[in-house]
Amino acid sequence: MEKFVIRGGKPLMGEVTISGAKNAAVALLPATILAADKCVLENVPDIHDVAVSLQTLAALGAQVRLLDKHTYEIDTTCLTSTQVPDDLSRQMRASYYFLGALLGRFGSAQVAMPGGCNLGPRPIDQHLKAFSALGAADSVEYGMIKVEGKQLKGAHVFFDTVSVGATMNAMLAAVLADGLTVLENVAKEPHVVDLANFLNMMGADVRGAGTDVIKIRGVEKMHGCCYSVIPDQIEAGSFMVAAAMTAGNVLIKNVTPKHLEPITAKLELAGATVEEFDDAVRVYRTGDLMPLKIKTMPHPGFPTDMQPLMGVLLSVAHGTSIITEGIWENRFRYVDELTRMGANIQVDGQVAVIEGVPELLPAPLRASDLRAGAALVVAALAAQGTSEITGIGYIERGYENLVEKLQGLGADIHREETAAPAAEQAM
Repeated sequence: MEKFVIRGGKPLMGEVTISGAKNAAVALLPATILAADKCVLENVPDIHDVAVSLQTLAALGAQVRLLDKHTYEIDTTCLTSTQVPDDLSRQMRASYYFLGALLGRFGSAQVAMPGGCNLGPRPIDQHLKAFSALGAADSVEYGMIKVEGKQLKGAHVFFDTVSVGATMNAMLAAVLADGLTVLENVAKEPHVVDLANFLNMMGADVRGAGTDVIKIRGVEKMHGCCYSVIPDQIEAGSFMVAAAMTAGNVLIKNVTPKHLEPITAKLELAGATVEEFDDAVRVYRTGDLMPLKIKTMPHPGFPTDMQPLMGVLLSVAHGTSIITEGIWENRFRYVDELTRMGANIQVDGQVAVIEGVPELLPAPLRASDLRAGAALVVAALAAQGTSEITGIGYIERGYENLVEKLQGLGADIHREETAAPAAEQAM
């Protein structure tokens, strides 16, 4: 096992380039199944969840060819299976996108209950509701979710809750269905729009992505294309917070500034300066951090994935901040680690009250999930002294070359091997 060792207290300075969006890539890769042809995907992030998606495609019979570090040619012409291997689907939550893609093309799919970060219950009832409306039946056998529907037909689906995963899965299943599908109360996140654009490039007829209603007119067949994944909104936001937290000055390149507006607005209220360019933002801070009230909401509200990072920032703001988590029930698990660094945070259910302290202190830390881990990295960068973070596998699920990018901004961070726990050594 490895850990991050961070000697904090240095302002981040310089330029960093943002990778392709994890949340888009893990849906676009399964979507290539619908082409039954060769697709070339560019700006693909080099992260664990993408590697698992590529392994899954290969296991289903796809031909996957690396053209360069961030570009893949994927040929799904001759797939040999509609069952995602159990060991792969358990490694990430986004494995459920293979259900919609395989169902849409073959009328059958089988995937184990998905894994990933433990952020509380993540039911897929809304996914199955959409599949059922299109004419598919579902069952659970030995922990595997199985859906079957040989002749899918367009339908009207009103989602009970706004769900990014259910919205995208329904899109995947509906593009080859017979007739018109209308999806209401859908998610509007940038990666939903990116999936719609990719499907349309492959010959689908998807309209309304980014609004409350998506209309999909089924087509008889689709084809390959070349497509570039959008920049990662959350990685960009993470570096924006890191620049503000360390009182640094960072130019963050390869971003879509409009996608960052909810983050930009809160950072500016907190005392940071954000300058926008065509495909970049510069973030710096010269004064004190101010307290905020934040409630996470579906896009275009403040993104839940940024909540732990803002919690870290507000832990050293001058005054009392309140964060209300409106999406996941276990998003405050990072608070216990942050209190080890001297933070003053009280959590009651889905609300955290943060009394700002003058500074955070170095401490041994453990990441409990992807975004909590990223937040602890930012906290350690700001703390005077040396902190160690274990559980970094969670972090590297969603951040490409994080250590190298931070080193490029002047951070004192490196990986080290960790000793096995005493119980393991005794075995």
